Amino acid sequence: MTLQDPPTDIRLDDLITALRTHWDLPIRELTHAPLGFGDHHWTAGGRWFVTAARPARSFDALRAALETAAGLEHDFVVRPIPSRAGTPLVPFGPHYALSIFPLVEGTAGHFGQETAESDRKAMAALLAGLHGSAPGPGAPVFDPALSGRAELEAALDDLGRPWSGGPYAEPARLHLARHGSQALKEVLARFDADAAEYGTGTVLTHGEPHPGNVLRSGDRRLLVDWDTVALAPPERDLWLALGDSRTAWAAYTAATGHDVSENAMQFFHRRWLLDDLSIYVQDFRAPHEDSADVRTAWAGFTESVDVLAR
Repeated sequence: MTLQDPPTDIRLDDLITALRTHWDLPIRELTHAPLGFGDHHWTAGGRWFVTAARPARSFDALRAALETAAGLEHDFVVRPIPSRAGTPLVPFGPHYALSIFPLVEGTAGHFGQETAESDRKAMAALLAGLHGSAPGPGAPVFDPALSGRAELEAALDDLGRPWSGGPYAEPARLHLARHGSQALKEVLARFDADAAEYGTGTVLTHGEPHPGNVLRSGDRRLLVDWDTVALAPPERDLWLALGDSRTAWAAYTAATGHDVSENAMQFFHRRWLLDDLSIYVQDFRAPHEDSADVRTAWAGFTESVDVLAR
């Protein structure tokens, strides 16, 4: 999934001025890069990769995540470039936070793509190294709770009357209604029980090591997009990177001594779907228009609902 459309609330001149003010880099123009889902990206001068993020929790939480990544010594980490103040992140306007990374030559995959067994075994080794890292004192701690839980439950209680946010509001309501609010509430109840058992851990995890965040550069694999780094159970990463490959599971266990929990893998997959669903529901109930990004969100929404209902 990608953000195809440049943001309408960011002027490039203002962005360039902010980048040149906070980083001592000769940036004169930016090229929008339709990558990822949630943040906006540009390339600059063929050397830098710029991100404008709306912090999911807070500016301080995002800064702590990037500072944790910057402190890692592994050669697979693409680290943020410190600003003139020495921080990896600076505020931009009322909603955004800016960061800059070196633009590394290589090829990334995309979320949800099938990966070869050799790639999964390679990721088992890479994640074993990451999970064995000694985190700094400010490393974020993973919170299994759903940030949009209240809004999702409110939507499930409001399926009996039309939604009017925009062109996808009513289709979203009808798609949820077809599966029944009670079934999805039961999924939430099961999630709560599993969160108590599988939601806490002490290894340093990336959070989103799917193929879209793995850059292939020759024989090297590099991890990008470190804004979700946190102390958590290993399965927070493993379900995305290793899938159902028992060979890769065994490779990870051999490297770390940790027996991969299938129940924990399923919990983190379910949490990912519920987290996405809560975001999609909020977006479709809010004012919106038809666009490439909204159509991408619609595909993600229907897939999330269908998988959770099963």
